[in-house]
Amino acid sequence: MKLPEYIKDFEVWENDFRYYYPVTVRFSETDAFGHLNNTVPFVYFEHARIQFFKECGLMAYWMDKRGETIPVTADLHCDYLKQVFFDEPLQIGIKVSEIGRSSVEIHYAIKNEDGEVCVTGRGRIVQVSKETGKSVSWDMQSVESLKKGASVCLR
Repeated sequence: MKLPEYIKDFEVWENDFRYYYPVTVRFSETDAFGHLNNTVPFVYFEHARIQFFKECGLMAYWMDKRGETIPVTADLHCDYLKQVFFDEPLQIGIKVSEIGRSSVEIHYAIKNEDGEVCVTGRGRIVQVSKETGKSVSWDMQSVESLKKGASVCLR
C-alpha cells in the first residue's frame, strides 16, 4: 500500500491513536452501489473532531458567546484505503499531530469492526478572531488542553 505523505511509518502512526468516536454507516450515507459516499468521511472527521474538542474542554470556550475566538478548518485531506458499506460499525480515530502558534494539525483513521484502517485523513484547524477573522495564538491553557487531549482523551 502506498502511504500518504503525512504517514511516515503506518504501524507507529496507527498505534498513536488514543481517542475513537463510534459511528454506524447509515443508508443515506451510501451511494447507489451500497458503498460509503466519498464525502461522508469528512462529516465523520467533523463529528469526531467536535467531540474530541468537547471532551478536552476547548469547545465550551469556543461556543461561549462571550468568547473571542472560534476554530476554522484551514484544510482537510482524505485517503481511501478500503471499501466501507451500509450498516458497518466504524471507529473514527483522531489525534493531535502538531500544535502550531494558532493552529493544530489533526490526523484521522477510520477503522472497521475488524480493526482495519479503511480511511486516513489529516487537516489543520486554525483558531481565529470572531471579529477580524485573523489567526489568534493559543494561550497556555489551550496548548495544555491540546497536549492532554492528545494523550488523555480516551473513548
